[in-house]
Amino acid sequence: MSSDAVKKRKPKVVRNEAGTPETKRSRAEGDQLSAVSSHVEFRKVRLRQVQEVRVYNEEVELEDRDPQQDYMLYKDTCADLAKLMAEIQELKSSGAKVGSVEIEERHRQCSVHFITLKKLNRLAHMRLKKGRDQTHEAKQRVDVLHLQLQNLLYEVMHLQKEISKCLEFKSQHEEIELVSEEEFFQEAPAEISRPHVTRDDNHQLTLARLDWELEQRKRLAEQYKMSLARKEKIQKAIEQKREYLSSLQPGLQNIMQASLPVQEYLSMPFEQMQKQAEVARHLPPPLYVLLVQAAAYGQACGKTHIFTLNKTLSVNISGDVDEAKALSRRPEDSQEDESDSDAEEEQQNTKRRRATVGVQLEDKRKAMLRRHPLSLCVDLKCKDGSVLHLVFYYLMNLNILTVKTKVSTATDLSGAVSAGELLNSESLLNCLYASDHGKETPNPANRYQFDKVGITTFADYVSDLGHPYVWVQKLGGLQFSSDGAQVALSASHMEKTMKLLRGRLQARLALHKQFSSLEHSIIPVSSECQHLFPAKVVSGLTRWTMMSYQEFTELGFVQHVLKAGLVCETDLFFMAVVERGTARLLAAVVLNPRYPEVMPLFSLSLHWKGERSGRTEDNLRAMESEVNVFRAELQGPRPGLQLLTNQIQRLCVCLDVYLETESQVCDGSEGPREFPREKMCLRTARGPSRLKPFKYNHPQGFFSHR
Repeated sequence: MSSDAVKKRKPKVVRNEAGTPETKRSRAEGDQLSAVSSHVEFRKVRLRQVQEVRVYNEEVELEDRDPQQDYMLYKDTCADLAKLMAEIQELKSSGAKVGSVEIEERHRQCSVHFITLKKLNRLAHMRLKKGRDQTHEAKQRVDVLHLQLQNLLYEVMHLQKEISKCLEFKSQHEEIELVSEEEFFQEAPAEISRPHVTRDDNHQLTLARLDWELEQRKRLAEQYKMSLARKEKIQKAIEQKREYLSSLQPGLQNIMQASLPVQEYLSMPFEQMQKQAEVARHLPPPLYVLLVQAAAYGQACGKTHIFTLNKTLSVNISGDVDEAKALSRRPEDSQEDESDSDAEEEQQNTKRRRATVGVQLEDKRKAMLRRHPLSLCVDLKCKDGSVLHLVFYYLMNLNILTVKTKVSTATDLSGAVSAGELLNSESLLNCLYASDHGKETPNPANRYQFDKVGITTFADYVSDLGHPYVWVQKLGGLQFSSDGAQVALSASHMEKTMKLLRGRLQARLALHKQFSSLEHSIIPVSSECQHLFPAKVVSGLTRWTMMSYQEFTELGFVQHVLKAGLVCETDLFFMAVVERGTARLLAAVVLNPRYPEVMPLFSLSLHWKGERSGRTEDNLRAMESEVNVFRAELQGPRPGLQLLTNQIQRLCVCLDVYLETESQVCDGSEGPREFPREKMCLRTARGPSRLKPFKYNHPQGFFSHR
């Protein structure tokens, strides 16, 4: 222990207030003497140790020491140090003085232990430094070896690339298709084939085959020159014959012009057919298929001739022929060049001015909805002289066909107000086939095209472009659900569609005439249908008007029909009022576009002694059944064009029976004078619901229950 440490450890002075000053002074002097003597002894021991150890090197000592033994020494030293501390604490607690011999002796031992711990700490740091140095040297050696390995791998990879290049090298002779070896040895002369050399040496064999290929090509080149000379001679002969034929053209044209009166007289327009056939080559495929099938249908039926205007079916091609020619002969490469030039022009235009997003979308919509320059006009004539004009268009980018319609009649049909929608071009061909309204495009791919240009629905453009009915696509050979032959698809639908078109026109014209009579409160019953009704019918039609779908839905007595889903917005809606005396019967009529194939639907409401409807009274429900259910009795002669008027006449008859038998059911009397009994009924009522006899029996002339 150093002298400074001894000086710092001054003995504590224990104050005792009861002692005298002399006693205190003697104690202090004794403590100082003992401290000085211990310090002198420590210095002597230290000097003796320095003299004995003259040379000391810890690094040399580190090599001879065992780390495990140092670790055990460290644990023992810590344990001894803790033991000494505990003893000092115990001595102090037992009242020993700070400077006493026991405490000082333990202090010295603790100091020795601390010195030992410091030495062990230095040795541990020296071991750590030595381990790090050894690790660093080992890492350097590994890095050197790794660098050498990378260099060797790079050299190997370079050599492999060079080897692969050599293996993949292709000579020009490999691209030449040579004859087989067997053929070479059979056909090549001996001075070129040299079998005694080439059969054993592949290199010489390849050279010999190349020589033979060269000889063959020289021979073929000579033949090619001879063929060119022969071709020139033939071309000259063709030119001479062509000049001769061209000289015949004016004479043939004069002959054709002279034969025009004969063609008109015999109804054989050969010249017109030739011109139309020339134009037909530039039609798009769907319109061309429709044209061919219309001609085939006419020839098969024996009633029509293509391109004629005086028969029941005529077909003509209209439009800009020059634009169609330019469109049909435009090659793909020119399209690419045009697209490139258009792109450059667009870039230049965008530099000069920036168009708005709305203008760009509108231009894209117009380009997508562009029609082909040529269209096909089909005129379908009926026996009464009326004509159904059909104009078919082809939308090139959408790949669909559309149709526009127009009706020409021999007589003026402007008298009937309620018949205004019957011959409307927008709804004339609706539901020609079931559920075919012609509002949306049948091509599923068009939906994605519309999303790109912001078109929500095709129905907004139907008035300008025409209706894309499904049957129109089938006539043109377009089928989007499955792949099928165009011609076979068009042929299978041509005859049926033409019959439906002619039937639709006849049905609408018949309805137009019937509506003219109904608006004047006259029910036109044909002579063929007179036997379906009694000779005298008192109830009569007083009003026949047309109404909209919104007005129809607001009627209270038709709600059950709406809930059943029997009505569509594409149907035609009418209101018929039948009266007799104070009784007033309202009939809401739903006319399907497919009339007379689909029977009109009647809903009734009677205003007499209150309001009644088919939902509240069984007899009115029975009257609705008589009108709506028994189609076979009311249809009349085929194709059933008198169905609607027969239904209205049956309704008037049922109202007479209802009113004449109502008083009999109530009180059994002869009935009020307002409705005298004129119909002969076997029974006035039957069953718990007291149903009335609405069935008319001809020729007996009485009414009975069903």
